[in-house]
Amino acid sequence: MTAPVKFYQTGTFTVGNRLLAPEQRSVQSSPERSNSIDSGHRACQGCGEALGARYAVDAAMRATNNQLIAANATGCLEVFSTPYPETSWQLPWIHSLFGNAAAVGTGIAAAMKVKGRKDVRVIAQGGDGGTTDIGFGCLSGMFERNDDVLYICYDNEAYMNTGVQRSSATPPAARTATTMAVGAQPGADFGKGKNLPLIAMAHEIPYVATATVADLRDLEAKVTKAMTMHGARYLHVLVPCPLGWGAASHDTIRLARLARETGIFPVFEAERGEVTQVTRIRHRVPVDEYLRPQKRFAHLFASGSSPGQPEMLKQIQADADRNIRRFDLLDEEVQA
Repeated sequence: MTAPVKFYQTGTFTVGNRLLAPEQRSVQSSPERSNSIDSGHRACQGCGEALGARYAVDAAMRATNNQLIAANATGCLEVFSTPYPETSWQLPWIHSLFGNAAAVGTGIAAAMKVKGRKDVRVIAQGGDGGTTDIGFGCLSGMFERNDDVLYICYDNEAYMNTGVQRSSATPPAARTATTMAVGAQPGADFGKGKNLPLIAMAHEIPYVATATVADLRDLEAKVTKAMTMHGARYLHVLVPCPLGWGAASHDTIRLARLARETGIFPVFEAERGEVTQVTRIRHRVPVDEYLRPQKRFAHLFASGSSPGQPEMLKQIQADADRNIRRFDLLDEEVQA
């Protein structure tokens, strides 16, 4: 007789080393996990995308009783997980072009419908480049048709795989290979880019949500909820990139948490174009605490003979404050 395996979860949800109740455990601390992205892939140390995808896909697998097919756009996630002739994927997985993951996912869903396989569900995945830029038209079409696909965008805020070029998800003032830290307004321009979660909401699809790798239970819960629905669904996950952000690999979770706690990245859910739930800020911090550990924002801070860019910092803080007001992100205790 085999003894049952005891799964322990250590970290912020424990007192000492107590065993969590089954309903409190994450997918990764459960014998039901599928390890859909197996070990041996070539992601960078501290890669937020590898972490986010691992939890998101395993949650989708559990929610569908392992009846899941994934379409994956070209990008970091595809490149580090499938160096020819190897693969880390342990489910039916299709590599699409850079810009058509949503369309490929739609085709898979249509094929399953024709075959009468109502039990098989579909997810499509891409980075911010393949989602907000190259794949924007295909994604909008998927939303407009209300195709039965969950699209997950792993947002590391630039084209990291091809050399850290700016995407339309790159934040203002960030240094990239195509937005150098030079001139009177160094880094990426203010007033440019796309807010994909809000654009998805404008399509009034069944479900839109944002999440970060700082709260993996929240990410799992949103994937699970999305897989209980039918029609077009969109999940936008902030996944810090140590390489492109110029941050320490051990700071990935910390930076994702600070993005939320500053208001720079609002975490919320919406259904049919209406916000239904927000993750409120428990400990509000200024944007400086989020920006300073990242070399891509180093030019904003005074150093040596350089006075930095205090006015640009004020603009970024104003943007964060606007998010806080728009989504009502502050707890009453924080406001007090």
